[in-house]
Amino acid sequence: MNPREPLPGPLVPPRWLRERLGTPSLVVLDASVGAHRDAARRVPGALRFDIDGALSDPDAPLPHTMPDAARFTREVRKLGVDDTGTVVVYDTAGIYSAARARWMLRASGFDRVAVLDGGLPGWEAAGLPVEDGPPAAEAPVPGGFTARPRDGWFVGSGEVARALADPDAVVLDARTRGRFAGTEPEPRGGLRGGHMPGAVNLPFGELLDAEGRMRPVAELRGLFAPLVGERPGRLVFSCGSGVTACVLALGAELAGYGNLAVYDGSWSDWGRPSDLPVARGQAGVTR
Repeated sequence: MNPREPLPGPLVPPRWLRERLGTPSLVVLDASVGAHRDAARRVPGALRFDIDGALSDPDAPLPHTMPDAARFTREVRKLGVDDTGTVVVYDTAGIYSAARARWMLRASGFDRVAVLDGGLPGWEAAGLPVEDGPPAAEAPVPGGFTARPRDGWFVGSGEVARALADPDAVVLDARTRGRFAGTEPEPRGGLRGGHMPGAVNLPFGELLDAEGRMRPVAELRGLFAPLVGERPGRLVFSCGSGVTACVLALGAELAGYGNLAVYDGSWSDWGRPSDLPVARGQAGVTR
């Protein structure tokens, strides 16, 4: 593809990508995590953006922690990404962890990145070709990418606490309603149940249609507006470990909101035994 060709937006449809596969400036990355990571099929030429491994901080006590700029630069270069190139990320669940990969790249100063709408299921449903086997971990030729971290794109518990106390900011939790209320167990052991007092709940799956694609912009606005108001200040997104929070960030961007941040540690951090306050019940589902 022409390096100057603009992306159609934060999402690209399968056929847009199909028409550009194989062009030198385009890198396709499979950002699947967990049980979806070792899928037996992939978009042709896709490489692995390993959020469960090399692209998380190995020294952090929490899962899926954003690595420092030096490590992120080194690992993304292995994938053949150049500063002037274009990246499309997808996952095999639909729209799930691909949004995290896009957020990580954008938080590192790289803007020519989009999520494949519907992920690999949407690609296959469109009748497009796939390759067998898991994606490779490295490109044949390293890229020239350099991470240039942007302040405030990833935040910690202190900034989240300040946002909770700020009437112009909103903290949105992407976990299920049962986990938010504390009536369902957390999948990670040792965490308290419930939510941050003052947070509001918008399960990430509600942003997706029945085929796993992002809902139309008007529907996304209809989901966010009752929770954040007409002209919110900062929006901070949280989830279990900082992955599906990025689905909310992607949806908010599509809906026209700005001044967005992701709580990197999310409930894996806040929910640990500590003095950080926890509320239970459904208060906070609406604002």
